[in-house]
Formats: sequence, structure tokens, C-alpha cells
Amino acid sequence: MLGKIGAGFCGALACALPIDPACCGALPDAITPSTMPRIGAVDTRFQSYNIEMVEITGGKFWKPYRQDPAAPSDTPPGIDSSLYQYRPPIDLANARLRKLAGALGPAYLRISGTWANSTYFADSDHAPPAPPFGFNDVLTRMQWRGAIDFARSVDARIVTSFATSAGSRDAAGVWTPNQADRLLRFTRSIGGAIAAAEFMNEPDLAAIGGVAPGYDAGAYGRDFRIFSEFMRQAAPDTMILGPGTASEGDTASDLFAASASGLNVVSYHFYGAVSERCHGNASPDTALSEDWLSRTDRTLAFYKRLRDRLAPGKPIWLTETAEAACGGNRWAGSFLDTFRYLDQLGRLAKSGVGIVMHNTLAASDYGLLDENTLEPRPNYWGAWLWRQLMGSTVLDAGVPLQFGLHVYAHCQKGIPGGVTLLVINNDRVAPRALRLSAASLRYTLDAADLMDTDVRLNGGPLRLGAADGLPAITGIATAADTLTFAPATITFLAIPGAANEACH
Repeated sequence: MLGKIGAGFCGALACALPIDPACCGALPDAITPSTMPRIGAVDTRFQSYNIEMVEITGGKFWKPYRQDPAAPSDTPPGIDSSLYQYRPPIDLANARLRKLAGALGPAYLRISGTWANSTYFADSDHAPPAPPFGFNDVLTRMQWRGAIDFARSVDARIVTSFATSAGSRDAAGVWTPNQADRLLRFTRSIGGAIAAAEFMNEPDLAAIGGVAPGYDAGAYGRDFRIFSEFMRQAAPDTMILGPGTASEGDTASDLFAASASGLNVVSYHFYGAVSERCHGNASPDTALSEDWLSRTDRTLAFYKRLRDRLAPGKPIWLTETAEAACGGNRWAGSFLDTFRYLDQLGRLAKSGVGIVMHNTLAASDYGLLDENTLEPRPNYWGAWLWRQLMGSTVLDAGVPLQFGLHVYAHCQKGIPGGVTLLVINNDRVAPRALRLSAASLRYTLDAADLMDTDVRLNGGPLRLGAADGLPAITGIATAADTLTFAPATITFLAIPGAANEACH
């Protein structure tokens, strides 16, 4: 866990380990929360999440590795049963789901995904017997009304994308706004709003979403111009995001260039790998490595270069991310992935990304919640603590990024002058040390085994209470001193008395 370095700690054992050099020589100067400078700010809805369109409509989605015997097991004809599982529409009225989502608010709720590209809005309370030609799934008024009501109840603003498959196009293959117009009109008629929209989910993978093969940046640019003009007339208050691509390289660059002039916000998607379902080979052995954790930086750098050249000054949002594409790997729901989750939030906030949307809230192995029980997974608890402790103002902690010691600083949420540090020790073997000049309250997450789905806070299990109540959290008081951080732990240090002028 976390404690004070004893007088004999920096002895032969410490020097034999790859521990911070401070333990075998002079410790670095104490970090001083009161003087940490402001380097930026994130949106109050910075930490957000996705519910896939296919969850709203019901349909095929990534099959969990650990199948609940009570879960539906029917697989529609033509669907690879090793990849996908049919599921009925998510119950957005579920009290536990609403309570746990609400605890992460305020947030953006993105309802999109690959399946959204070919989803038909029926504009009626009941679905037709089959989707019309050129569509694969059907969204009813009743389902969309439920999504809007859910978002309202959990303090979330809706982000979506529109149908772009063959059914939404004319005889020449040009996109038409008929489906988008129906959805927008119905949304307004029931008092809802769409805060932001991407034209298409992942246009660099357009064929997967039901667009004819050969769809290129030229066709995308043509369609995007139609879309942006339509949105300016039909929904002028809706932010246009894009391009929402999931790759790096010439295709993503060309799609960005084709849409840059019409964007309010630059959006992109990021996964460090594809899961084993899609023949990925990522290993849990490397899930705490600097290479794995820094992949988010490399992808952001690619999109920042494009932004600076093609849409200078525009905000950047990461609108879809998780441990691995294709539903996540087997450890996506374990404590092991919480290091990536929280480290990614810290990195992106420090790098100027305004919003990060995790995929998903409650589906497949990378969901924040177990899709069958809706029990919180370790990433949920990490997200909840971030929401409790990390404010919107980003500070420079002044600690260089190094293996075993990732330190991020924000103003403390709700405490004028307060500061919160996020300290991640991603070394599985050795502790790390920091000298802190102020008293703090510490909140340390760890697990008996990194692959566990149970997580502890300051040594005690984190669990829902009666009536699904979230636990009260009490930090351990720590005096200004040299602190140690045990191997493979994540610690929030709240410093309410920091008196940082940037935090008033």
C-alpha cells in the first residue's frame, strides 16, 4: 500500500530493484501543490461513455468470453457465433444502471458505433417485420425516447451519428438526409436534444458499416458537405464532430482533409490493439509497459498534427476508446486495465483533449459495468474516484513521466484552492517514492491479483451497498513527508489545503 519510507528502506534491497533513483541517493525536491501552474482545462463532462446503437435496438454485439448461462445465446443466421452474441435491447429504465451512470455525471453519452451506420429509424413505436433494403437494424420511437429519458435522468448529453448505409442513399449512391431529418424532428418533438454528432462512425472502415466498397475520401467529402449544410439548417445548435476515424495514415488524413472546414470539434477513435476475437495478440504481460500506455500519446500526436494543419484551434475529443477493439481482451474487465484507463485520462487531460468517451458503459468485456449483473468493474471504480476527486483545471505536477511513476495533477473537485494528484505505479515489482510538501488524504486502489475483477480501496473491498448505494469513501490522512507507492497500485492524493491560486 502507501506509507512513509522507513529510515532503512534505501538499503541493499532497494538498490537491487529498479526503483526510483531517489531511494539510492538524494530524493528529488519536494513537489509543492500550492505552486503547481495551470496548464489547461477539460470539459466538466470530460469523462464520458458510449452505449452502442445496437444495444438500444437489440442485435448482435461482441460475445463476452465468460458467457452467463442465463444470457440469450441465439445467434442469427450468418453471424459468427465465436465473435457475436445476440442481445435484446438494453433496459435503460433499470434502477441500478441509472444510479451508477448518474454517479459518473455530468457526462456525454455517445449512441453510435459501427451498427449505427446501417440502423433505420422507423419513426413509429413498433419496428417493421424486417429492416428496409439497405439497413440491418431498426430503431423505434419508443427505444429512442427511452435513450433520451435515460440521458436526462443521468445528466448526460447525447452524441450520435446517422445512418450512411445503402438505404440512406439515392440511386447514384449519394447520401440523403431523410433518415437524419426524421430522427432530429422526433427528438425535438419530445423535448430532447442532440448535443453533437459525427456524420458517420469510422469512415475509414466504411464498408464494415454498410457503405459500398470503394467509398473514398472524395465521396466522403461530397456527402459530408451535404451533411454539414443540412445540420446548419436543421440543427444549428448541434456540434459537428469528425472525422471519427480509428486509424492513422493516408486514409485518415484524406478523410480529415475532406471534412475539416465543416467541423466544430475534431474527433477520433483509439484502441491500442484489437482483441483476440479479431486475431489480436496483445498480452496481459505488457499491459503495464510504457510502450502500451504511451500508445495513446502517439495516436493523439497524429491527430494533433492534422488538426494544426487543417483545422487550427479546433478542440479535440476522443469519442471512442477502450482496452482493445472488438469487445476487449479477457483482462479488459480486470484491475489490470484500470492502469490504462486512468493513465489515459491523465495523459489526455494534460495534452489538451477536452472529452474522452469510454466504450462501453455496460456491454461486452470492456464495459464499465458487467452487462448481465450491472455490477461495477474495476474501471468503473476508477472512473467514479476520478469523478469524485479530479476537477476540470489541469496542473503541471512537475514530475517527469517515468516507468513506475506517472503523476498527474488537477485542481480538486469542489474544493477552492485544493489539488488532487493521481499517482500510478505501473511497476509490478518495486515501490516508488515522492516527497510531498503538504498533508494529504490518500485513496489507493489495488487488487489481490491484477487479473481480479474485485478491487480494494485503502485495503478494503469496493462494493455496492444496500439498494445499490455507492460506498462512502474516506481518505487516509498523511502528513507532509516522503511517501511510498507499492508496486502495481493507483493512488489519488487529495490536498484540500493546498491553497493553489489556480484552483480558486
